[in-house]
Amino acid sequence: MGKVTGFLEIDRQVAKYQPASDRIRHFREFTIPMSDSEVAKQAARCMDCGIPFCHGPTGCPIHNQIPDWNDLVYNGDWEEAIRNLHSTNNFPEFTGRICPAPCEEACTLNLEDIPVAIKTVEQALADKAYEMGYVVPRPAERKTGKSVAVIGSGPAGMAAAQQLARAGHDVHVYERESRPGGLMRYGIPDFKMEKHFIDRRAEQMEGEGVTFHCDVNVGVDVKVDELLEKYDATLYCGGSEKPRDAGIPGGDLQGVHDAMPYLVQQNKRVARENIDSVGWPSAPILAGAKHVVVVGGGDTASDCVGTAFRQGAVKVTQLDIRPQPPAKEDKMAVWPYWATKMRTSSSQAEGAVREFQVGTIAFVGEDGVLTGVKCCQVDDKRQPVAGTEFIIKADLAFIAIGFRGPFDTGVIADLGDRLDVGVDGRNSTFVTADDINYETSVEGLWTAGDIRRGQSLVVWAIREGRQAARAIDLKLMGETNLPR
Repeated sequence: MGKVTGFLEIDRQVAKYQPASDRIRHFREFTIPMSDSEVAKQAARCMDCGIPFCHGPTGCPIHNQIPDWNDLVYNGDWEEAIRNLHSTNNFPEFTGRICPAPCEEACTLNLEDIPVAIKTVEQALADKAYEMGYVVPRPAERKTGKSVAVIGSGPAGMAAAQQLARAGHDVHVYERESRPGGLMRYGIPDFKMEKHFIDRRAEQMEGEGVTFHCDVNVGVDVKVDELLEKYDATLYCGGSEKPRDAGIPGGDLQGVHDAMPYLVQQNKRVARENIDSVGWPSAPILAGAKHVVVVGGGDTASDCVGTAFRQGAVKVTQLDIRPQPPAKEDKMAVWPYWATKMRTSSSQAEGAVREFQVGTIAFVGEDGVLTGVKCCQVDDKRQPVAGTEFIIKADLAFIAIGFRGPFDTGVIADLGDRLDVGVDGRNSTFVTADDINYETSVEGLWTAGDIRRGQSLVVWAIREGRQAARAIDLKLMGETNLPR
């Protein structure tokens, strides 16, 4: 905890943003950092709540010891707070930026809508770690003589690779794209997290003995069996990238796109990379001077909104088939779990028009080119309400309604029937493995992250990568010091 009476004396404050009129002119991060003294005040608000739900299973999947490092920050011991944070989280600069902070939802002070600013403190700690020179290679003192291949360099793959390297194994990471990071690099806009943080971590990991092999599409360029034969263990950490089929008529019109190719392209432009990408269309998708409609109400849809504004869109409309949620949740019914309530992302606050309880009937156009989106109101069962149809002008439309598993090419296609692949109730595919051993039906192959549990938060990916690393280390060595 922090100061005993801190939560009574100090108001909740979070980091401020640049004005929307300024931040839409660039793709850089726009959060204005707090001073160390301001961060310490927020850490002081951590109360002696008895049961810290914030770092339990309902709050933080990787079990960050939040009360501990809040207390350390309040008392000015930044170095020990950084060490404590890194003991559970390999990449707090990632989670401090792009995690939606279920820990704050679970905070006891959230019963009064004034939770501790945990995410703000975490990001400040992560940035302080770089400032203090703490983020340096920490190679293993001894080598085990064992080797591990990791397929995919998203947060799960990177976390597992770092843990395994620090355990003394020779780790090789195979990435389909030209740089490490997976969808964390190519799917999340730079204005939410600049990618030099990934570069710094990759550099740290290389200093710890990790070797990155980029531009290698495993299952196509290199057969999985080659890796299984060459390495003592192989961990598959692919992403859930296949867009969910909306089944909306007119989806083949010019100007209608799935969300992820659009985000990947823009991230590559910012990084001055070639926009051609394995599995995605390469024709440029740009929103400048266009009316844009985004179908979907989640994080990916919000990222499309922010990207479109920065590209110069005239108007951006976001369609959500769900009813508009209440401004305030019933605390006694949902706390400490994530609540359904009206939330406005930074991208939506930049000027998006949000339409709730609206169904998308069809994309309409002329001469094969999109001109509008035909919509209607829907009832509580998401069925169209007769006589409520209307058309929104659109030059560009993005479908952002989620993902249904990995691409069919690559590892899954290469292994075929040997790999046990399941299908959930939403027709999403996943590689079957439990969350204890993480072993697949193929001997020598483990799996973790979105490829196993479906699309999820970066913090869940880090947790799974760490746990899979422990399982692999235990299998290879008969014992392990790696934490779960």
